[in-house]
Amino acid sequence: MKNKLIMYTDGASRGNPGPGGWAAIILAGDYGMEIAGNAARATNNQMELAAVEAVLSDNGALSWDGHVTVFSDSMYVINGMTKWAKGWERNGWITSAKTPVENKGQWQNLLKLMKEYGSRISIEKVKGHAGDLYNERCDELAVAAALEKKPTLFSGKVKDYKTFLEENGYDEESMQKNLKSAPAKKKSSSAKAYSYVSMVNGIVHADKTWAACEKRVKGTKGAKYKKVFSKAEETALAQDYTLASLL
Repeated sequence: MKNKLIMYTDGASRGNPGPGGWAAIILAGDYGMEIAGNAARATNNQMELAAVEAVLSDNGALSWDGHVTVFSDSMYVINGMTKWAKGWERNGWITSAKTPVENKGQWQNLLKLMKEYGSRISIEKVKGHAGDLYNERCDELAVAAALEKKPTLFSGKVKDYKTFLEENGYDEESMQKNLKSAPAKKKSSSAKAYSYVSMVNGIVHADKTWAACEKRVKGTKGAKYKKVFSKAEETALAQDYTLASLL
C-alpha cells in the first residue's frame, strides 16, 4: 500500500429522498481513518456523490504524491465519473434524453476534481453487500449517519484499524461464512417487503409501504415499481432504474 491512497465510499438515504448519510474509509500508506456526514433530506445518489466529493476535495488527497484509487459500489458514480460526466459537460449538462442532468452541481464539482487529479486517479467498482470488509463498514457508517447515530470513527495505524474492525464484528472470514450460511429470503407476494422502489417521470423513489408507493405510481403513465426484500435489492433496483433513465 506504500505511496497509494485508497478510499472506499458509500451513501445511504432512508426514503430516497429522505434523511441521508455518507461515509468513507481512507487508507493512506500505514494510516487509516473513517469519516462520515449527513443531510436532512437527500437521495441515495446524492449521498453516494457526497462521499466521493468529500474524499477527493480533501487537501491531503489533492497533494498526495502517488496514485489515488476510489472504490464505490454505485454504478451511478462509476459510470458518471468514467463515462458520462465529460459528455454531459460537452452537451451543456443535458442528457442524451434531452433532459437536465440530475445533481448537476455535484457532477460539476466532481468533474473539476477529476481534472485536478488527472492520470493519478482511478475509480473502481466494489460489489456491494458481498462481504468486502471496507465496503460493509462504509455501508454501516453511511446508514448510521442517515439515522443521526454517532458510532466511533477510527483514526490511526492500519494495523490497529484491522483489530478495531474485528472487535466490532468485521473480519472477512466471518463475513464470508455469514454470506454462505444465510438462508435464502423467501420472495413471494406474501413475504414482508423491505421497501417498494418506483420510478416516476425519471425520478426514483423508495417507499416503506405499498400505500405510499401506490399513491405515487397510480395513474402515472410509464411508471415502474417493484417490491424488494432487502437493502441490497433496493440499492440494485434503484441503480437499474436510474441507469435506465439516463440512457
